[in-house]
This record gives sequence, C-alpha cells and structure tokens, in this order.
Amino acid sequence: MKIKTLAKEKRTSSDTVQRLLAFGALIIIFIFFSIASPYFFTFSNVVGILIATAVNGLLALGVTFIIISGGIDLSVGTVMTLCSVMSAVMIKNLGLPVPVGIIVGVLTGGVAGFFNGIMISKLKIPPFIATLGMLNVARGLSLVITDLSPIYFPLETGFNDIAMGSVLGTIIPGFEIPNAVLIMFGAAVVAGLVLTKTVIGRYCFALGSNEEAARLSGVNIVFWKTAIYTLGGLFVGVAGIVIAARLNSAQPALGQGYELDAIAAAVIGGISMSGGEGTMVGTIIGAFIISTLTNGLRMMSVPQEWQITVTGLIIISAVYLDIIRRRRKV
Repeated sequence: MKIKTLAKEKRTSSDTVQRLLAFGALIIIFIFFSIASPYFFTFSNVVGILIATAVNGLLALGVTFIIISGGIDLSVGTVMTLCSVMSAVMIKNLGLPVPVGIIVGVLTGGVAGFFNGIMISKLKIPPFIATLGMLNVARGLSLVITDLSPIYFPLETGFNDIAMGSVLGTIIPGFEIPNAVLIMFGAAVVAGLVLTKTVIGRYCFALGSNEEAARLSGVNIVFWKTAIYTLGGLFVGVAGIVIAARLNSAQPALGQGYELDAIAAAVIGGISMSGGEGTMVGTIIGAFIISTLTNGLRMMSVPQEWQITVTGLIIISAVYLDIIRRRRKV
C-alpha cells in the first residue's frame, strides 16, 4: 500500500511539473506574438484562437485516455468526419429532430472506438495498424454515404448555434464566446473527473504503466481496453458534432490530418507516449499551444509549410524531453 501511495505521489508531482512547463510555454508564446503583432492580442483574435482550439481540444481529450492506457488512435480525424456525416443524414436526409442527430453522431464515434478496442484487445492487432485501418474505413464510409458531396444543415434547425451561438453573450452582453469553447471546457472537466475519479480512469493508468502486471492482478484486459477506446470515441463524436455545427455542414473530405494535431496536443501537454502518465489539463494546454502558435505564425505571414515544420519540431522536442525525464526517474 505504501509503495502504491509513493508511486501515486511521484506521478502527481511529475504531472504538476509537466502542466507548469506547458502553461509557461503557452504564456511565453502568447507574449511573444502579442509583441510581434499589434493585431494578435485583440478580443476577436483571441476568440478565433478559442474556436480553433475547440475541435482539436475535444479530439485530444479522447486521444488522452487512449495514450495514457498505452495505445494510440490514428483514426480520430476521419471518424470525426463520419460522426458529422451520420448526424447530417439523420437531420437533413431523414428529417429527424436535431437531438436525435446529435445522439447518433456521438454514438457513431463510440461504435468506431468500440471496434478499435475489439481489434486491439481481442484480435491482438497492433493499435497502429488497427486504427490506421479504421481511418480508411471511416473515410471511405463518409464518401460513400454522402456520394462525395457535402450535406448542408437546414438553417431553420439552428444547428449552427450549437457551436457558433453564444450562451455567454446573452448573459453578459459583449462577451460573445462561442458555445463550441464552452463545450470543450465542459468536456475537459468531465474527462478530468473520469480520468481521476472513476474505475476506468484508474485502469487507464494501470494498463499504461504495466499491462502484464494488470493482467496478472486479475484485470479483464479485453473489457477495459475496449471500454477505453469506446470512451475516447465518444469524445471524437462530440468533436464531430461541434465541427459540423461550426461549418453548418458535413464535409466528407474533411478530417484527415486532425489526428496528428490531437496527438500533438496530448504530447505537448505532457502525456507520455509510453503510457501511464498525463492529465486532461495538460492536454488542453497543449491544444492551446498548437492553435496559438498556428495563429501567431499566420499573423506574421509565415508560410503554411513552415507552420507545419515548426509544429513537427515542437512534437519531436516534447517526446524527447519525455524520454529524458523517464530516464532520470529510473
């Protein structure tokens, strides 16, 4: 019991350091671009950064559960697209109420996560291969279902207000923060509570720290791995609804590449790619770092190819720092 307590305290201390480092980096980036461009630190631009963070943040929350458990999910981008397509089919093509379309969209993400979990835990397919396969399946289904054409939501449904409306704006005039941002922060709170206060959260850390030890302790690996991937898929489903509402349409060709930003946000936020360590707060900070960096570089008219290069270098640096940190702990 004492060993478990010490291990938990050590992990908590490490997570705190990672969060502080990530938050410090975010502040430095924000200050730098505020000085570099007079248009950066304005209300409209900050709101733009918040909106840009919302979808990636939601995807990163789902990915965080999976990475902490020692897995990986490369399919979150195209599964997000499939979720938005299924929601659009329910609302536009079948004429069902908006709440039904939202539920179907979110559950589509859960179903995709469930199949990922089964392939990985039951069929023993490596996570990289299983989720890469799901990436193509989801992408293909999105194109087939839509017949290669976007599906636009009827304006009268008010679907766009789910993401771009502002509940805060009606309460506090002049403070029009889009609902998409509130959804992201609300989801982050829920994800944080699930990770730290529930059984599935404890098993995320247990599987990521030492899967074999967990199995020998009587943990049902197949059940809990499948549950973790399903849970991650539900957050992807929420991201699908948010991006569909933001665009007021389901774009079947959208999604590929989002998985890299989601994984990057988690890694930059201090989630260990080896599993067993990480926090949802760190993930959200990582998502803000990516969107703030992208926004600032765009403000400075840096070409997009260099923006991608900088992001890649930051990811490599974050992973390398995690490796160094782990070596020092041994």
